[in-house]
Amino acid sequence: MRRALLLLLIIFSVLNSSAQEVSIDGRLKPLLDNFFELCDSYGIEYHEKLFALKKIAIVEDLKTSPDGSVLGMVQRDEAGNIHTIAINWIAMLDTEILKVVAFHEFGHYFLDYSEHVCNDCDIIMARVNSSYFKISNDWENQLEILFKQSPTYKKNQSIITATTF
Repeated sequence: MRRALLLLLIIFSVLNSSAQEVSIDGRLKPLLDNFFELCDSYGIEYHEKLFALKKIAIVEDLKTSPDGSVLGMVQRDEAGNIHTIAINWIAMLDTEILKVVAFHEFGHYFLDYSEHVCNDCDIIMARVNSSYFKISNDWENQLEILFKQSPTYKKNQSIITATTF
């Protein structure tokens, strides 16, 4: 009986220590939850990628200047793997800007956008957006573009098409 209990304790410890905890800033949690609901509706798996991250956070160390600021970025380790989704604190000054920046960074990581789709074209995955409010005012359409044009969605659709025939 004691050996069985000890064995169970060891197994539980090993399983528990191998689970990755992700630190998620509570200010981003509602946006992340909304993003995951959309992932579910588009048939995009995100659990494995989520638990490969260390954190999703509002940070104070991204470049901020009158000539241009970095409002968000994915941060990589030495091997090139993304470990953090970072959002500049300045994006929190407006809830619409925060939403666009967060979905942009979530898109890079969870939807496999390795590149921006354009330089400045009023789309969530643009390199620069002159007007976050144009995007925000067209939000439902922007979400459809974000998901349906994503590398992950296109890959899933090609697999579905290939297995249908």
